[in-house]
Amino acid sequence: MRAPYTDVHTDCPSSPPLRAAFHRPTRVVVDLNSLAHNYQEIVRRAGGSKILAVVKAEAYGHGAVEVSRRLLSLGADMLGVALVEEGYDLREGGITAPILVMGVLFPEQADAVVAADLTPVVFTGSVARAISTAAKKHGKTVPVHVKIDTGMGRIGIPPEDAPALIAELKALGNLKVEGLMTHFADADLCDKRYADLQLVRFETLIKTLLAEGVHVPLRHAANSAAVLDYGQSLLTMARPGLILYGYNPLEKHAAGMDLRPVLSLMTRIAFLKTVPSGTSISYGRTFVTRRQSVIATIPIGYADGYSRALSNKGEAIVRGTRVPLVGRVCMDMCMLDVTEVPGVREGDDVVLIGSQGNERITADDIAAKTGTIAYEVLCGISDRVPRIYS
Repeated sequence: MRAPYTDVHTDCPSSPPLRAAFHRPTRVVVDLNSLAHNYQEIVRRAGGSKILAVVKAEAYGHGAVEVSRRLLSLGADMLGVALVEEGYDLREGGITAPILVMGVLFPEQADAVVAADLTPVVFTGSVARAISTAAKKHGKTVPVHVKIDTGMGRIGIPPEDAPALIAELKALGNLKVEGLMTHFADADLCDKRYADLQLVRFETLIKTLLAEGVHVPLRHAANSAAVLDYGQSLLTMARPGLILYGYNPLEKHAAGMDLRPVLSLMTRIAFLKTVPSGTSISYGRTFVTRRQSVIATIPIGYADGYSRALSNKGEAIVRGTRVPLVGRVCMDMCMLDVTEVPGVREGDDVVLIGSQGNERITADDIAAKTGTIAYEVLCGISDRVPRIYS
């Protein structure tokens, strides 16, 4: 997995000189101070629980290595990824902290997991046996977290079957059951009845294990929504994801926390033209000017993760003025109607996510226009867009 390169004009390690020299004007700007602010807000809400910072999917589009470095410097106890490859990217970036691989693993990946000192999540005997074999080969004892399906219906072992699996893990050797985890299906809703049911199932299992003399030190269930609005689920460790990056996943954004969006998506005007009424713009001629208009072309498109669903719906900020996106979003470009922007010029900055003057566009705003969620908007920004850290 190739990580986005880091701009040469930052304090972070620079990219190869030739690539850095391209200076692509379309860029993501990551405010590490806002990330630090959000982390401290989470620590206060977590009430002493350890923090597993979720940095999968390139830290939700923000750049996993640099984000992880900052979070670890702030005191994060563990990092969470979805893929073995993501764990390797962090190791290659110099990250030595514990990394939990929370997604699906296959037996043939066991050797790679052990070689990189990653902590696997297990819920099947076949993967557990493969990890044990690889651990013996490398002369290591590997910590594992057991995934319990309390009602998400995705991956994990049912609570009633977990004691037998944990006993098998202990019998295999070279494995240490360090963690027990589950995942809420709807902790983002105001109605917490199903979350209550899941938590009861999880806590009942913990009590059962304790009665059998099995103590698992790390017990975690609380995702971002639960950290915000379901404090009884914090247990010994919390797993914040989206809230690290400044967005509130709760229904109606209840239980507010002072969160600051970390990411801005920006570009610059590449070309300006004045066109008469009746001029069609972009593929399919879905937009036709109704007046003499000033149209700006900007070098960003759906290959950069700026959704085609924003065609004739999106907005941008130019010189502090909110302007509409007109016509269809192309693979590498799209167009704005900047007729109402005084003094607009080629080279002007364009904000697609972020703030300029008194105007602000968030990933939530884009999600509302495209029928999705902020998670997808942020994760969808492609790795051909450089990340710049400030």
